[in-house]
Amino acid sequence: MELYASNLSSPRGSVPRVTTPGGGQSLLLTESARAIGGAPSLFDTLTPQEREIVLKHGRRRVLYRGQTLFNQGAKHDGIYLIETGRIRVFYTAPSSREITLAYWHPGNFVGGPEVFGSGVHQWSGVATSNSSVVQLPGKELRALVVEVPNLAIGLIEGLTFKGKCYSALAQMLGTRSVTERLAHLLLHLADLYGAKDEDGIAISAAFTHADLAHMVGATRQWVTISLKRMQEKGIVTSRKSHIVVKRPDVLQEMRGQGD
Repeated sequence: MELYASNLSSPRGSVPRVTTPGGGQSLLLTESARAIGGAPSLFDTLTPQEREIVLKHGRRRVLYRGQTLFNQGAKHDGIYLIETGRIRVFYTAPSSREITLAYWHPGNFVGGPEVFGSGVHQWSGVATSNSSVVQLPGKELRALVVEVPNLAIGLIEGLTFKGKCYSALAQMLGTRSVTERLAHLLLHLADLYGAKDEDGIAISAAFTHADLAHMVGATRQWVTISLKRMQEKGIVTSRKSHIVVKRPDVLQEMRGQGD
């Protein structure tokens, strides 16, 4: 397990800006990233010796794109430290509608909030790219926080960050119209994954219309129609999962207006 000690021991940056697509931060819909702050690495507070102690209890798992890590309603079994790839966490309503809570990248952990294994998962986690994780089962994790107090501090900081993230998401969903949220998301993705293109700013990470719909709380059909209208107005160019933002200034205006 020494591999994970080297990969997970350094800070991964702050939210929401990343330096490379799929890099080491989180992706979520939020009004102000500054208010949330940076995503803490669980291992930042640990010494090399403490990391070794913790990782001895870890179990490596490799997931292919689309493979489920944990299911909503299933029994908790500790947490998962993301080494590589990207994990999407989402809630599924009784109507089968989904809302994406966040995309978590290397350096983050998923599987909370009941990290010690009691209760059931309140949402699901799935790999959106080939990923590797280190599982720390709840029983072992409970014993470890007694043996390694710095691990307890890291868990508290990580759960605090996630609480702020999900609170920010709830605020966006409750106070912004769907049109505002879509404009905000496109600007957010352009900032995170933007690459200069002859027509504007190309979003270099592939997100389908369904992916966008799950993030803004809309249907795929609504997103498709909205992107088509934006394209007709010369605001964006959209071809399947390839989106180019041509007029970010117009999107800036749109995210401050209603439907």
